[in-house]
Amino acid sequence: MKPPKRLQPLIAEGLVDEVIGQLMSGKEATVYIVRCGEEIRCAKVYKDARQRSFRKSASYQEGRKVKNSRQARAMEKGSRYGRQMQEEAWQSAEVDALYRLAAAGVRVPQPSLCHEGVLLMELVTDAEGNPAPRLNDIELTEAQALEFHAELLNQVVRMLCAGIIHGDLSEYNILVGANGPVIIDLPQAVDAAGNSNAGAMLERDVANLAAYFSRFAPQLAASDYGREIWRLYLAGCLSPETELTGRIVIDEHVADVGAVLEEVKSALLDEERRRLYRAG
Repeated sequence: MKPPKRLQPLIAEGLVDEVIGQLMSGKEATVYIVRCGEEIRCAKVYKDARQRSFRKSASYQEGRKVKNSRQARAMEKGSRYGRQMQEEAWQSAEVDALYRLAAAGVRVPQPSLCHEGVLLMELVTDAEGNPAPRLNDIELTEAQALEFHAELLNQVVRMLCAGIIHGDLSEYNILVGANGPVIIDLPQAVDAAGNSNAGAMLERDVANLAAYFSRFAPQLAASDYGREIWRLYLAGCLSPETELTGRIVIDEHVADVGAVLEEVKSALLDEERRRLYRAG
């Protein structure tokens, strides 16, 4: 096929030898199958910001670091330079996340390089060596649904232990590779420790998994893995080996408001005494 315009610089520089065909097109990018020497890879070509339907909400960008204060100010003002920097940060977030997650043992495509809005990475294949289908495109038995759900929960936990939350996880950005589910599409990934919306995003990702797999395994509909995982994370008790139950224990004890107020009053009086002592 005729090489797309965005891929021509990579061909000219010898990074890509041949564009075999288009694999898929989504709200963020178009993905092509390419040949790089003896290897078959995929090239994710990010769409221009004006062509995309995914809104880069401030809730996703909170906590992301930029190179310097000039870039941060430009991004806040929304200048032309700032929009360019915002676009680069949006793309580099996926590359950084892929490298971190691959190192943490999470099933993601292995990245190769990112060059002028094109991300070269591993082509995920099925057992026959064909491009892996999306989870949404295959039929599952109840046993397969339970198995995949458990595997993906472990991947979500591994991601969180590496400090990353997908933020938009669903059956549409999970591939079913030869060795199991593979998580893709991470430009909106958020920092678990630096984003005040992280807990809500983690719970939403996990709820999306439960909603999809409950079509095949109805017992998953009543699970509450999201809140369980987040509580364990906040308590410093989460690891990839943590056994999850899908249930949380609600503390139904009535708080002694009077006792709390007395504690506050006592603390205020102690502080006032210290202030008067220092003033005297």
